[in-house]
Amino acid sequence: MILLAGCSSRSSLPDFTASGYLADRGAVRIWRKDSQQEVAHMMTVFSPFNGDATEITDYNWQAGKLVSIERHIKGAYPDDVTLRFDQQGNLNFMQRQLQGRREAVSADAVELYLFDAQRMLKISDALLSGRVMLKQGHWLANGEVKTCQGKLEKPALDDRALTNIAQRQSRSRIPVSIAWLEAPEGTQLLLVANEDYCQWEPKEEDF
Repeated sequence: MILLAGCSSRSSLPDFTASGYLADRGAVRIWRKDSQQEVAHMMTVFSPFNGDATEITDYNWQAGKLVSIERHIKGAYPDDVTLRFDQQGNLNFMQRQLQGRREAVSADAVELYLFDAQRMLKISDALLSGRVMLKQGHWLANGEVKTCQGKLEKPALDDRALTNIAQRQSRSRIPVSIAWLEAPEGTQLLLVANEDYCQWEPKEEDF
């Protein structure tokens, strides 16, 4: 089940939001900050189901114009790309750091990054319109979670998700982290891991 739905108004949402969805090959988490009802900064984190190649992408806008894209792929084969654009949309800086060496970014690759930025923004708009909100925290006893904001919550997860968490917790000496989605259509487990999601979850004041 993918909680990707809805066409309700976003007017009551805060400027800083978190959402996400399940993709074919992994889970995507999206943090976003709007300014004067326009997107200003968006960070997407793709966590693959297989492997450790976590992909973190930062997008920045000024006055409605995309001004920078930074993508960092972690894991055994790190890959870092930085693109910057002027207010007319022209590329004025590009760099790719790949396995210890710098490379240029091809024109086709730049177009692909731009396409992906628009695609992710549309997905973010749809998720927020459908009130699909992301939460993260540490799993505790009795099905409770201590969120990264320090609150205690008990997400309405199904038996399959609870079994998945219990199995992961049985192999960990510390509380595992989970990420889940809440929407009017229901609650969905997104990720469960031994790593501490709260260590790097972005905060509004720093975003």
